[in-house]
Amino acid sequence: MSAPKATALIADDEPILRGALARMLAEAWPELEIVAEARNGREAIERFEELKPDICFLDVHMPGVSGIEAAQRIGRRARLVFVTAYNQYAVQAFEHEALDYLVKPLDAARLADTIARLKERLRAAQPVPDTEALLREIAAHLEKNAGPEKLRWIHASVGNALRVIPVDEIDFLRSDDKYTLVAWRGDAGKPGEALIRTALKDLVTQLDPQEFLQIHRSVVVNRRSISHVTRGENETASVHLKDRAEVLPVSRTYLHLFRQM
Repeated sequence: MSAPKATALIADDEPILRGALARMLAEAWPELEIVAEARNGREAIERFEELKPDICFLDVHMPGVSGIEAAQRIGRRARLVFVTAYNQYAVQAFEHEALDYLVKPLDAARLADTIARLKERLRAAQPVPDTEALLREIAAHLEKNAGPEKLRWIHASVGNALRVIPVDEIDFLRSDDKYTLVAWRGDAGKPGEALIRTALKDLVTQLDPQEFLQIHRSVVVNRRSISHVTRGENETASVHLKDRAEVLPVSRTYLHLFRQM
């Protein structure tokens, strides 16, 4: 008599990322049955209580009830795997060897390691460790460091397709009336462009200031995309990009960013 299939729940507020994890699990662990998907921590708890899956893949940052809070409610009744864009929280949990984690964007090799550990623990019927104290510690750390979550992806319509653009591939953003032009380095380094409805001023607050510079009220540029800067007249300058023809204006307000010229 064969052993019953392991079951799992996936909770992530991004439907594209939920789908990506489900597809990767289906390929790497076809025997695993995904019994439910949830859009937030509240739904994750509800679906868990209804279906009692063996494994819960929980995004750390979800609106309302977070993945950490959902994990606290689920407790020792399931194997927990955190899915996070932030290494510092995940590593803290993993170093205690009580919780496993995946870092966005998802990596197939890392997922394979996680699956191997989960299979072994399920096969050996190892008891789920008590993670209550650890979860409280992580929750307190998250609350202490709470702030705007940095943007990792931008969703843009390109033709008839929805493109998921990693923020670190973006060369620059430029305000265009009611839209924002996103210029990124796509497949094989080929430049791409798309318009999104989010205003530039709303995007700026979500970008990592160590990576992106606002150089004009209507322009934000990725530091790594800058080739060189030339000084202009009337206390202005121009930013030249690597392997792109566009030249971006630097207004007087932001010229101090390039004072070493």
